[in-house]
Amino acid sequence: MAENEIVRESIPEFETLEEIADFWDAHSTADYDDLTHEVQFDIRLPSSPKSINILPELGEKLTLFAQTHGVSLETLVNVWLTEKAIEALG
Repeated sequence: MAENEIVRESIPEFETLEEIADFWDAHSTADYDDLTHEVQFDIRLPSSPKSINILPELGEKLTLFAQTHGVSLETLVNVWLTEKAIEALG
């Protein structure tokens, strides 16, 4: 081996996403170019949540109701809207 030749480790097997992130945070993919290959894949992202504005007074009442029933405002609104939608749309 030449004097200034850098010895690098091979890409290890990973058990978790955290291990993968930690490894690549500390290493450059350029150093492992000869050990990798091109791949193609599709990504299907979930649809993004919708935002709506509600009257401030209604928001305060809903927030208080949700808190007193031990649920988040988001959960309360989703449950109620789901129930109403099933009622109206079948």
